[in-house]
Amino acid sequence: MHVSRSAEDPQQPARPVARWAGRVAAARAAALEDVDAAMARDPAAQSRLETFLTSPGLHAVWSHRVAHRLWEGRPAYRLPARVLSNVTRTLTGVEIHPGATIGRRFFIDHGMGVVIGETSVVGDDVMLYHDVTLGGRSMAKVKRHPTVGDRVTIGSGARVLGDINLGDDSQVGANSVVTRDVPPGAVAVGIPAQIREPVPGLTPEELLDESPAIWI
Repeated sequence: MHVSRSAEDPQQPARPVARWAGRVAAARAAALEDVDAAMARDPAAQSRLETFLTSPGLHAVWSHRVAHRLWEGRPAYRLPARVLSNVTRTLTGVEIHPGATIGRRFFIDHGMGVVIGETSVVGDDVMLYHDVTLGGRSMAKVKRHPTVGDRVTIGSGARVLGDINLGDDSQVGANSVVTRDVPPGAVAVGIPAQIREPVPGLTPEELLDESPAIWI
């Protein structure tokens, strides 16, 4: 006697629905996490709704997460990923290559003019101001963009170039040009950037306060 698949497994029709429900719940939780991270770093933010609707940095990051999933999927999906990235650049002023790897709670304040190259790797709780470039120094198809650690802040107009590492909790001053590694907890400032090593008892923010010339 033939037994249908639904008769064999009454739960089977519900499984796709449950999977989609789980994905929607996960996406909502991730979006709220991003919104809360943005509000914690932007004193001008008044509410979750305002931040959700008006933050171009968040919109660019959310679009990138979709583009990155496409890029990491089948080779045929890479063209749609690039098209989505290009449309996002037009709408937000932020260009993130779909190949870049971005961590959780990433926030771009103001957004305009930010460029993040294909082989960039960005950790968790990173904040970029406007007009930041994570760029390359090589034309070879290799890892040629920066790796940014967790809890890093990069000031407006900064250029971080090449396959270098910005250590956890480091900071880059506004308009600096960084072409070498920055140790964890240190501050890089100037053209070319000079490294200010961590001072015991001072956070990177307090180290910035020691010299108004490197405010971000």
